[in-house]
Amino acid sequence: MAQPEYLRIAANLRRRISDGEWGPDDQIPTLPALCSEYGVSEAPVRAALRKLTDEGLIEGRARAGTRVRPRPPIHRMAADRYRSKPGGAPSTPFTRDQGIGWSEYRLDKRFEKVQADVELAALFECEVGERLLARHFVFHDNGQPTQMSTSYVRWSDVAGTPVADPIHEPWPGGTRAQLASLGIRVTTITESFTAGMPTEHEAKILRIGSGVPVLRYTRRHIADTGRIVEVAHPIVRRGDTTIVDFRIDLDD
Repeated sequence: MAQPEYLRIAANLRRRISDGEWGPDDQIPTLPALCSEYGVSEAPVRAALRKLTDEGLIEGRARAGTRVRPRPPIHRMAADRYRSKPGGAPSTPFTRDQGIGWSEYRLDKRFEKVQADVELAALFECEVGERLLARHFVFHDNGQPTQMSTSYVRWSDVAGTPVADPIHEPWPGGTRAQLASLGIRVTTITESFTAGMPTEHEAKILRIGSGVPVLRYTRRHIADTGRIVEVAHPIVRRGDTTIVDFRIDLDD
């Protein structure tokens, strides 16, 4: 079966971008020019451009035509990013992952009290209906939204403390340091990963095309008593620029 015309055009434009014919922020040819070059009507060219827009490769800019989107750098999420970093400038696991300083980091936040539903109760290993504090975050790297998450902590742990007040975010050291300020010693962190296409909300918040995959993961902070004291569910990052590193030390 012959490939649809718009897919052929999209593949050719994608290759030309990949080969460097048009670099980041370069304007690609106009719609009439592309129609003339490929010998087709406007419909397949428009469809090809929509596909590349959904993939996050190009974007239309007011009075600036259609341009190649700058590709964010690849970031590695190291297995040791939650380890304490004594001394030095303020940081969190996110800033260490991104390789940015405190001044380059911005955190949008919204807090609300909720009750654990069946899914959260299973993650916390608590009763359905237990009161939690939901903390909705959007993490920015130099003004670019890079990660979003909802982090839940037990209301009984944080009520009346600075941890429950969004004015104190971002908190140097991140969630582990917050819990330590409450006398809660975290000794284990678990993470479970999945991947998929973004929801409309995720694509809007992260400013990515609907065809750009995302990485979603659930994190749990576990205290030395074995009690689960924080659940982030989910944490969402664009998947095409994220590498998750694991190190496995073997005894044999």
